[in-house]
Amino acid sequence: MKHLYVLLLLCLATSVQAVSLPATVSQKLKEAQIPQSGIAVVVRQVGKRAPLISINAQRPMSPASTMKLLTTFAALDLLGPAYTWKTEAYIDGDLKDGVLNGNLILKGYGDPKFTIEQFWLWLGELRARGLREIRGDLILDRSYFDLPPYDPGDFDADPMRAYNVGPDALLINFNTLRLRYMPDGAGLKVVTEPPLDGMTLDNQLTPNDSKVNCDNWDDSFLVQPKGDSVVLQGDYPMGCGEREQNLSVMPHTRYVGALFSAVWKELGATLQGTEREGVVGSNAKLFSVHRSEPLSAVIRDINKFSNNVMARQLFLTLGQAGPALDEPPASTTADANESFNAHPLSIERSLFVMQTWLARNRLDFKEVVLENGAGLSRKERISAAHMAQLLQHAFDDPLSAELQASLPILGVDGSVKRRLKDSPAASHAHLKTGTLEGVKTVAGYVKSQSGKEWIVVFFINHPYAKAGQSAQDALLEWVQKK
Repeated sequence: MKHLYVLLLLCLATSVQAVSLPATVSQKLKEAQIPQSGIAVVVRQVGKRAPLISINAQRPMSPASTMKLLTTFAALDLLGPAYTWKTEAYIDGDLKDGVLNGNLILKGYGDPKFTIEQFWLWLGELRARGLREIRGDLILDRSYFDLPPYDPGDFDADPMRAYNVGPDALLINFNTLRLRYMPDGAGLKVVTEPPLDGMTLDNQLTPNDSKVNCDNWDDSFLVQPKGDSVVLQGDYPMGCGEREQNLSVMPHTRYVGALFSAVWKELGATLQGTEREGVVGSNAKLFSVHRSEPLSAVIRDINKFSNNVMARQLFLTLGQAGPALDEPPASTTADANESFNAHPLSIERSLFVMQTWLARNRLDFKEVVLENGAGLSRKERISAAHMAQLLQHAFDDPLSAELQASLPILGVDGSVKRRLKDSPAASHAHLKTGTLEGVKTVAGYVKSQSGKEWIVVFFINHPYAKAGQSAQDALLEWVQKK
């Protein structure tokens, strides 16, 4: 009886601590016509078990890009902040006096951020090592990822958007082409970056001086890839000034081949053959290895700028964490992937690793649904309560500083640079945001005026979700004042 009485007192204490939504938040939701049934909210002080606010907290919700919190923190724990990716160059043939009578093979291991600048420097290193002329083909070994066929237009019927680029073991420069539109007195000039050998730009755009909404400046024209050509048709709104787009206009293999050929020519070297897919053969000799930036730097790009293709690459890389597959555990050093070269990585393997990692860390997230780890999905789900639990778990971890440093700072940088810039809450929160059609989410840490640390999770899954940002901002300001 005494134990029941104590339990009752604990329950009462918990219920007394919990509060309803602040009036400012409720008003903003009302103005946005979003009912309470369309949201899930958790506000809890770091280190406290009972939340201050808990609304629909157990309901599985679409987290959009806040799912990257799970992917990036699991990666920090499983791979370590010093983990790096490699890309290898092999020669298959005889190299003499700068001439390779055979093929050059590039083998990728899923580097999420192998930029044009890094690629140019690496090819310069190949030249410095004595390779000048390739009298064979460029063979691209993409076999380290074992992936099903990918349709970049499947998510939102916009296959050229940079966020829809699929993962690839040999991803170079995010597989994107930057189109820069530059109005001048003579009309409209369009330049492309990086250079792609063999690609032609057919600019049929008509300069238009009529007033338009520059938030949708690219709605009045079309960009159409046709083989090695990119055709621009329609009207360009000159009043919107200089603008740029990052688009995916070529399949991975063709893109890498065109980029290699362009840079290789710039370096004064030649390639007689063409690009084609293949694998490293037993007679091939390792010629050079490129190392990526460390994971600690990569997750900053993933979280601050919500980079979907990098998140997908990282999610697949989790498959290297061998303990879940009864393999030797991966080291956290730069050579972590050396013993895993023979094992292609798959989505299924990463899902298994993630489930095992959650279980080992006593994160009993039974409702979690993962598809690609980036949140760019209509299937992925997690509850607000478990997102808050993940943030608490991460806060208590020795690698907490690495995760928090990767998150956008409210009103300062990343995806929340323009939010609450003039509010006292600016610079007092590290947050991850997410946006899909019908989804608006935010999750992270807020430091209040009293010096307390708070965990805030606010999911909106509703047709009017986009209009709910002001309600999320009102909650962040309310928490920061506590």
